[in-house]
Amino acid sequence: MTKYGVVVGSIRKNSYSKGVADALVAGLPEDSEVTYIDIHHLPLYNQDYDADSPEEYTAFRSVIAAQDAFIFVTPEHNRSISAALKNALDVGSRPWGQNSWAGKPALVASQSISGIAGILANHVLRQSLVFLDMTTMQQPELYIGNVQNLADEEGHITNTDTQAFLASATQQFVLFADKLIG
Repeated sequence: MTKYGVVVGSIRKNSYSKGVADALVAGLPEDSEVTYIDIHHLPLYNQDYDADSPEEYTAFRSVIAAQDAFIFVTPEHNRSISAALKNALDVGSRPWGQNSWAGKPALVASQSISGIAGILANHVLRQSLVFLDMTTMQQPELYIGNVQNLADEEGHITNTDTQAFLASATQQFVLFADKLIG
């Protein structure tokens, strides 16, 4: 049984990113263990905490270390990833030499209410994951534009073509991750 951690870069209620994440998770095998990893409670990363980390950091790093693979879904904020997601990446990768993300396969998806579909946030996230020693699935690329037209008021993806596309992408990620996990 593979353990999949799901990191949603938006912390807003009824987030479209959460809706995309749910649609991706729907494509996982039934015996998968899925953990949505909460990032909203993490104090802003500060290197001064490395010697004596807050409990939120320690617990977060433990949850990350316990996962086999990750699904990341990010909104686009000012042509980049959200501050909450950047903070989570930093907290999980520190202190220096104790990177909890290292060696894990990752699926990256982005969404936006604009037509450019969060493409820049997607690539900013990929760039960070390369540095964190995560192997990202390259194809299919998951850019979901005009997401508000594909979802209901609670952020759930309701468009059946989009649901099918995301579930299919996740099935490809399962094969990708299985090769890396062994």
